[in-house]
Amino acid sequence: MSKIKSYDVGSMPFIGEFDKFSRGAIIFDSILPLLHGMGHPSYEPVRYFEERVIKGFLDKLEAGINIPNYPQFRDMNTMFLDSIDGIEKSENGYLIVKSLSLRSEMAKIPEVQAIKRNSRTIYEKLGSPFKIKICITGPYTLSSLFLDRRIGIFRELSGVLLKFVSGNIHKDKYSKVELIAIDEPAFGFLSDPLIDYGTEGREELLKAWENIFHEAISRGVSSCLHLHNTADELFWEIKSLNIIESHAEDPIYESKRVKQLLEKKDKFLKASICITDFDRLIREKILAESHLDEATLMQRVEKAWAGIKQGIIDPKDFLESVETMKKRLKKIVDNYGIERVPYAGPECGMRSFPNYECALEYLKRVSYIIKDFAQA
Repeated sequence: MSKIKSYDVGSMPFIGEFDKFSRGAIIFDSILPLLHGMGHPSYEPVRYFEERVIKGFLDKLEAGINIPNYPQFRDMNTMFLDSIDGIEKSENGYLIVKSLSLRSEMAKIPEVQAIKRNSRTIYEKLGSPFKIKICITGPYTLSSLFLDRRIGIFRELSGVLLKFVSGNIHKDKYSKVELIAIDEPAFGFLSDPLIDYGTEGREELLKAWENIFHEAISRGVSSCLHLHNTADELFWEIKSLNIIESHAEDPIYESKRVKQLLEKKDKFLKASICITDFDRLIREKILAESHLDEATLMQRVEKAWAGIKQGIIDPKDFLESVETMKKRLKKIVDNYGIERVPYAGPECGMRSFPNYECALEYLKRVSYIIKDFAQA
């Protein structure tokens, strides 16, 4: 029986001084710390950033995740847009003011570089080499933040995003990048004239994805597309795409046609085995105990959040159970066969969770389920 490996989508709640962390990320690979030396006050945010990233990554590994994503404490959109030149930010969104390009030395994701720099330390704590997953916000989702979306925007964005792929893949005797995931949560939800069937924009988006994913697989790294909705099936046409993932209850996990497509296109699924929308987790926990009208339910949800913030309610009480996760994983494997489901994990990131400990507990449950499933 093939062994299913676990990975997470990336984001986690942050503990500490976020402003200092953000400053450290911005200057992590700059010459500024080198000019002043490690003892200078300007180096403190860099040190702080590095410590928080390494602790977050180690926590994921120690929770049992096989291929942890770099800890994504920063906003998934701005951390990439802020690295691109040719963009102007306004009150209502972004504008392209000239040809897009990466700012000097900005193709390096600071979180990934921190892990690479500390790979030997992580290796020594683990006692074995480790693998890394990298997530990069996709061209469609980034384009949704622009006020002047037009033909050419996907091509321009993909041109800089593929440099993040090539600039962060590495392999040494302590670690290696195993997976590159392009995150496209905005894709497939609303009717978008720019990518209507038969339009130039639709073909352009397909080529943009293809270029980014080809960069990954040409360097020996598996490619993954993270979706929140699979109604628009354009992604099936990406030749260089290996793995598809969506939310836990997406129809992609229950369709006989999907099984045929997986085999025909030679693609694989990551099984999403737990819900990460914490508002929804609270709602479903309340509804499981009593039937309420919408207004009363909203009041109960607000009361639950207030109790969590006051420390009188444990947010872990709202997490999905091991049994629920196990049923989801078994159903997906039964539907598609173990050979088409090489990975499993949470449906999305957990940045919106009430606290770090709660998110880490979820990863521990996910890891336990996947290991237990492999041994069954």
